[in-house]
Amino acid sequence: MPITSSAKKAIRAGKHKRVFNLRHKNQFDKDIKAFHAAINTKDKAGATKLISAVYKSLDKSAKTGFIKANAAARLKSRAMAALKKLG
Repeated sequence: MPITSSAKKAIRAGKHKRVFNLRHKNQFDKDIKAFHAAINTKDKAGATKLISAVYKSLDKSAKTGFIKANAAARLKSRAMAALKKLG
């Protein structure tokens, strides 16, 4: 258990950040999964609508440090390649 007041405050801040981080992670996963589902069902119109949400989610994740910048760039590149492959 924390003894100092700063340690107690750090625990409170950590609880708050955990909620925010989980919300961000869930949104990230939801966007990526929805895009992949559209790609797998060959729904070009749906995938085109979702690509902007995927880009936004990847950029935010890279900005906050959830994933690395190069990983975000790689995933964006692969997402666009998959979209173009649909024709």
